[in-house]
Amino acid sequence: MISTTTPSIEGKTITEYKGIVFGEVVAGVNVIKDFVAGISNFIGGRSNTYESELINARQQAVREMEERAMALGADAVVGVDIDYEVLGADNGMLMVTASGTAVMLH
Repeated sequence: MISTTTPSIEGKTITEYKGIVFGEVVAGVNVIKDFVAGISNFIGGRSNTYESELINARQQAVREMEERAMALGADAVVGVDIDYEVLGADNGMLMVTASGTAVMLH
C-alpha cells in the first residue's frame, strides 16, 4: 500500500476514488512516563519516553488508515494528513489521527 501526503503519485494514474479513510489512536500516558518526562524537562534534553509513545501512536494510526483503505479495495492513500491532539481532564491522553483519500491506481 502506498501512502503519501501528495495529491497524486508520480508515474501512476488514479483510476477510482474510493473515499476518505481515517485511522485514529488514543494513547494514555501513565504516571511513570510523566515522572520520567518531567525529569527530562527539568534537566533538559529529549523525552524518549514520550517520543516513542508518539511514534507508536502515529504508526498505528497510519496502519489503521491503510487497513480501512484496503477494505474499500484501494491500493493507495493520497493526501495523507496526520493530526495530534491532547485529551482528558489532565491532558493524559494523546489522540493521533491519520486521514487521506483511498484510491485505485493504474
